[in-house]
Amino acid sequence: MLNTIINHLLIFSGWSALGLVFLLPALESSVFLGFVVPGETAVVVGGFLAYEHRVSLPGVLAAAILGAIVGDSIGFWVGGRWGDSLLGRLPKRLVKPEHVEQGKQTIHRLGGRAVFSGRWVSVLRALVPGLCGTSRMRYGTFLLWNAIGGVTWATAYILVGYLAGSAWQRVEHYTSVVSYSLLGVIAVAIAALVLVKRRKQRARDQETLQEMAEDEGEAEPAEPGGSVPAPASLSRSSEV
Repeated sequence: MLNTIINHLLIFSGWSALGLVFLLPALESSVFLGFVVPGETAVVVGGFLAYEHRVSLPGVLAAAILGAIVGDSIGFWVGGRWGDSLLGRLPKRLVKPEHVEQGKQTIHRLGGRAVFSGRWVSVLRALVPGLCGTSRMRYGTFLLWNAIGGVTWATAYILVGYLAGSAWQRVEHYTSVVSYSLLGVIAVAIAALVLVKRRKQRARDQETLQEMAEDEGEAEPAEPGGSVPAPASLSRSSEV
């Protein structure tokens, strides 16, 4: 499927090529196409088409940037409306429920930074916008980081294809390797953060238990058969 799409892209030029460069990144997160076809492939090919003067460089940049931002915004809206039900229907070999829950927790913790970092990893590009909508992130926050990520990501991959020229296929392979390597790094970082958080929570719980034990030890129990001192008002009245 990926080779078929690439072959079609290489045939087109002008507005039809720009339309595909816009469409493929836009469909990554809006219909979860990113699980099958990474959007950076179309963007790198768009840079190569600009190298061959079959499209203009500013035009293909605009198409890729708009596709990234518009597609993620649609994914955000879909996530806010039907996110949990849609994620539950995805094959578990692609998206495990525990990974979805960890993703939501990460988004709550990182906020907009999760939107930006997710833009650079193919699997996360398909998931993060919907998870942000499901997590009820403010759209203004999402749009700001989505725009920053979309502009930098699209510009970087367009220039990769443009500067690589006829060697774009080799470079595109390396970009895919880098993308999956980043996914591994992010997964390890999240696991490390979760582990550190759990250890800190255990340490706080242990300190709380020790403080409670010390407070109970300092409290002196009342002596059996001991007399209770009379109130000061009764003592004064007896003296009279």
